[in-house]
Amino acid sequence: MSMEVITKTYPAPDINVREALRYAGCSGENDEILELFHSCADEAEPLFAYKVCYCILDTKIQNSICDFGHFSVQSETLAKNLSGCEHVLLFTATVGTALDRLIAKYVRLSPARAVMLQALGTERVESLCDIFCGDFEIENSVVLKPRFSPGYGDLSLEVQKDIFSVLNCPKNIGVYLNDSLLMSPSKSVTAFAGIAEV
Repeated sequence: MSMEVITKTYPAPDINVREALRYAGCSGENDEILELFHSCADEAEPLFAYKVCYCILDTKIQNSICDFGHFSVQSETLAKNLSGCEHVLLFTATVGTALDRLIAKYVRLSPARAVMLQALGTERVESLCDIFCGDFEIENSVVLKPRFSPGYGDLSLEVQKDIFSVLNCPKNIGVYLNDSLLMSPSKSVTAFAGIAEV
């Protein structure tokens, strides 16, 4: 398979309100919480930009070493996740920078609103990842293993440097990596997803 990096944009996925409230730490739903959530969603919705860039890499697993041709990583948990796969889907997804500015605005003006916007952003980027992976499976007649991101298990955040080098995230979808290996926009995800069937 080729190492071509492909960029896609998506329309807004449907919002999973219950999932967003879970990210916000809400133990239940009441009128006040729902009113706050929907108010935040209405304000933030026009600001989101759903983008993904991805490529397919050859994969060789030997013990805890995952060799992707362009780079390799040592991770027992990732090796276990990718067991049996000859190829991996490597991708970065983001909902854009505007939400970060909105959250920063409300940190001082309304901390509760800032928390809800944070939760909404997390739900949005996770929903984008779900839709992208689902579409990839359908379009390529494959089955993907559960996605696995740097920072999970024993997969070091240092792998972010390799992912950004391969995908050129700043150029392709406007996602940057700082010296602390954190991404900007903050509501962005990088992940490996093993291709179980081709």
